[in-house]
Order: sequence, then structure tokens, then C-alpha cells
Amino acid sequence: MMIRRPLGNTGLQVSVLGFGAGPVGSPELSESEAEALLKGVLDAGINLLDSAPSYGQSEERIGRALRGRRQDVVLSTKCGYGVPGVEDWTGPCITQGIELALRRLRTDFLDIVHFHSCPVEVLERPGVVDALRHAVQQGKVRVAAYSGESAPLSWALHSGAFGSVQTSVNVFDQKVMDQALPLAREKGIGVIAKRPLGNAPWRHAERPSAPDVATYWDRMRAMGLDTSGMDWSELTLRFAAFVPGVASCIVGTTRMENLQRNVHALEKGPLPEALVERIRGTFRQHDQGWEGLI
Repeated sequence: MMIRRPLGNTGLQVSVLGFGAGPVGSPELSESEAEALLKGVLDAGINLLDSAPSYGQSEERIGRALRGRRQDVVLSTKCGYGVPGVEDWTGPCITQGIELALRRLRTDFLDIVHFHSCPVEVLERPGVVDALRHAVQQGKVRVAAYSGESAPLSWALHSGAFGSVQTSVNVFDQKVMDQALPLAREKGIGVIAKRPLGNAPWRHAERPSAPDVATYWDRMRAMGLDTSGMDWSELTLRFAAFVPGVASCIVGTTRMENLQRNVHALEKGPLPEALVERIRGTFRQHDQGWEGLI
């Protein structure tokens, strides 16, 4: 049985494992494959689906696949960009972007809408935060949220404007655990952990070309962590999912066997306390100003 947790004080209950729906938007996935995957996600007990307008056909495919099952799902998406003919990160862009998401997802309301990794100067721009708040007041959005790292995340947590945040939490990205997560808990703000597997850098024998994966690959090599024979994906997922304050961690995949493996890993519960302390200590020892990855 998939664990459900409260998302801060939002009133939403989310599965400890969420589904990062970026891969569902890939043109390499057929319509029937995407539908089967999404239905498999729900059948596995996962109720948090996290999408974005930049994830290809993700939102449209979710909308089609969820016919008759909307009540089973916590729909999370992003906004701030990608509205034809409208300047990014303006009030009208936020308002119209939400309307487009409602249509693509075939729903009357969105459970969570995140600002997608914008800097502080955008958050402070007149009309931007107000547009998302107005959508909440209209009932089109249940929870206003922010997705990002470092200074903008801190601004979001202190602002009082957001009921939930999404941020990188993993073995190679722990800085958020010392400051942002305790503050979120204190304020009743929900936390969704992205990148819980740290982009799985252990898959690469040589430094990968993708900058985000390469960054985590460098950190993994620097830390030289001994997994004590445990599978890397299990270790990283169990670490992130049971960090105090994390409600859910989102993982994307196109393969049901990977999803089932993640479900079974989390059924084992948290890592042994001594192993968690060793992972935390190793990060602190090798941390060279490692900020969170957007």
C-alpha cells in the first residue's frame, strides 16, 4: 500500500512516490504507450502527477488518460512561460498559461501550480505572484507553489505566497535539508522533492555531456560513497523520500518495471539511521559550495 502524506497545510494528501510526467510527453512514446503508462502509475497507488508546459505532449496525454479518474489524482503543473504572443513571466502570461493548462489537462481546476524556476527579480515583478494568487481565489488552482533552488526558494518560503515548494533533494544535493526544509516545516509549507535519484549518475562510466547529470556525476565521484552493496537507485530513493519534511518525491520513467522497482524500494521504509548519518557526513565533508540544481 503506497504511503500517503499531507502536503504541508494544503489539505492535499500525496503519495510518497510521485510521477514526473516529463517522459510521457516524449514523441518517442506512442499514444497507447503513454496511456498504458499513466494508467499503470495510478494502479500502482501513485496519485501525484507532475507536469509542465515544456514537457512536450505531457499535459494533453494526462488529460486524455485521466477521463473518469480525475478524483484519484493530484495534478501538479508549472507556469510562467510558453504562452503564444504573450511575454514570459508577466501577469497575463500566468493567467493565460493556467487557462491553457486547464484545457490541456481537461479539468476544471489544477491542484498545484508552480512557478517554474524563476529568479528573485521575477518573483518581485509587479503582478506575477498576484496573478497566481488570483487564480487560487477563483478556484482554478488549489495551491500556489514555487519550484526552484537557493535564493529564489528562500524568497518563496519567506513570502507567505506559496503553500508548497518543489526543490532538489538527493544524496548529491543536500544543502536544502539544513535550511529550507526546516523552514518549510515550521511554516506548514508542503515539499515535493525533485531529482531524488540525482539523475542517476552511476549509470555513466565516463563524465556525461548533459550539464546537470555531469554536476551530480562530479559530486558522486568526489564523495566516494560506499553503498554497502545496496543498489544505487534504492539507496538514493529511500534517502530522499524519508528526509524530514518531504511529502513526496517525483521520479519520471517510461518503463513500468522501473516504476514497480521504485515502489518496492519505498516499501522497505527509511534507510538505517547509521547509513543516513554517513551519507550526510560524507556530503558535508566534500561540499564545495554545492548549490541545488534547478
